[in-house]
Amino acid sequence: MTRAAEKGAAMKTRTAVKDRLFRMATGAHRALFTATKGRVLGRTLGMPAIELITVGRRSGQERSTMLTVPVVDGDRLVLVASFGGDDRDPAWYLNLRAHPTVRVTGFGTTRTMRARTAGEEERAALWPRIVASYRGYANYQTRTTRRIPVVVLEPVTDVDA
Repeated sequence: MTRAAEKGAAMKTRTAVKDRLFRMATGAHRALFTATKGRVLGRTLGMPAIELITVGRRSGQERSTMLTVPVVDGDRLVLVASFGGDDRDPAWYLNLRAHPTVRVTGFGTTRTMRARTAGEEERAALWPRIVASYRGYANYQTRTTRRIPVVVLEPVTDVDA
């Protein structure tokens, strides 16, 4: 085996081990988060963390995603569909556009909420607060030509049900 091949094989092994450890740590984090409804490990990058349950736009199956909440505005939660600055929208965002009623676990509770994409004026008002919470969002916007969607989650009331 050539030196380059040996180096490549070693790197592939390290990557596989790293990926396996990451999945195990993420699974443990999710299990503890879920068991405590976000009372334990309920913050990431200084922001509250939630588990967002959407309905798959094609499958109709429930999908779970762990997300940060850069803005908590009373009983409204604001999310950013940044996908790390990728040119594609994240799957969770596409799902909630198709099925806007979602479940959110965090802050010690699970509740049903309705999701909507902020309009331009509302997004413009929220964006400085989002970036103040986590500067990385501004960087993500520079990586892509798409306008990163800002999502507002609002509680479902008895009238909405």
